[in-house]
Amino acid sequence: MTHFINQALARMRADEPAIGLAIRLNRSGEIALLAKSLDYDFLFIDMQHSGISIQTALEISLTALAAGIAPLIRVAGVDNIDAPRLLDAGAMGIIFPSVNTAAEAQRAVDNCKFAPIGKRSVGGGYPHFSFATVPIGEAVKVLNHETAVVCMIETKEGLENLDAIAAVEGVDVIHLGANDLLADMGLHGQFDHPIVNEAVEAILAACRKHNKFAGLGGDKTPEGQSRFIRAGGRFMSTHSDYHFIAQGAGAHARKLREVSLG
Repeated sequence: MTHFINQALARMRADEPAIGLAIRLNRSGEIALLAKSLDYDFLFIDMQHSGISIQTALEISLTALAAGIAPLIRVAGVDNIDAPRLLDAGAMGIIFPSVNTAAEAQRAVDNCKFAPIGKRSVGGGYPHFSFATVPIGEAVKVLNHETAVVCMIETKEGLENLDAIAAVEGVDVIHLGANDLLADMGLHGQFDHPIVNEAVEAILAACRKHNKFAGLGGDKTPEGQSRFIRAGGRFMSTHSDYHFIAQGAGAHARKLREVSLG
């Protein structure tokens, strides 16, 4: 059987941080090749906060599959009907924003995992196996093991139900969305507010208790992300493609603008 490995899950299962690049600007599979060459483990393909279409997300995913970097796609919510189709067509995981209850986390799992863990419909001809014919029992076992289910905690309600969410079988990552959490509490942009540290500690504790992997969003500084990794965080989406382009290209242009013409 042609086997494949979700590089993000493999890193975390080895107790190493999985490093990801958020994709919001690029519309070509070439970004997967570049990210792999830069030593990223996964792509955070953002269909929630960008104009990326299903076709584009899958083009990037298929290139990522061949390159050996895990394509994870963020959809609009736990009831997004496209999640199973994205997985069937090449994604290696789904990132669900604003998971507020254990019931919502279970719906996320049901969409992504086959029985007996979830309720995902069985198809065939999966690109993950290079479309090779694989006995369905073997294919389902491998896909369940290598498909990542990421639940984002982004509201006060989600934080209150964190332990129950983390306890749901089939959830792999609990990912703090600090931006939306602060917004939900009327604290827009106050990343130094004590609630952020409290939420980070709560997520780390829940993940330790229930054998999940902890992720962090909102604090995009290398220093903050490094602290999170040292504290036990293992899922790190770093920053977006447009941020890195803007920072690098902007700094270069500013240097040239500063050149004296004599």
